[in-house]
Amino acid sequence: MKIDSVEEFNELLKKENHFFFMKHSLTCPISANAYQEFNRFLDQTDAKGYYLAVQESRSLSNHIAETFGIKHESPQAFLVDHGEVLWHASHSRITKNELEKQMTKS
Repeated sequence: MKIDSVEEFNELLKKENHFFFMKHSLTCPISANAYQEFNRFLDQTDAKGYYLAVQESRSLSNHIAETFGIKHESPQAFLVDHGEVLWHASHSRITKNELEKQMTKS
């Protein structure tokens, strides 16, 4: 599910205790591959996943970087648990297998 605003993201943090989130660039081929891996993972598990399109939600992307103290990269994936980031990765490290591995750790 796409999240577009800081308000939507803050509501997500209140509503969901455990979820994956991805910053996706609409113009980057590496991001397209990571987004495909992210969606394959979500399709084959019961994990909850959300994303933003960086070009459309720059302020939200910056908010996430500032809130969690994690330098912005794109693509970038996070595992959020009770409002804290337990894991994050970027670029080619975003794979279905890595996401599955993080799901079993938490």
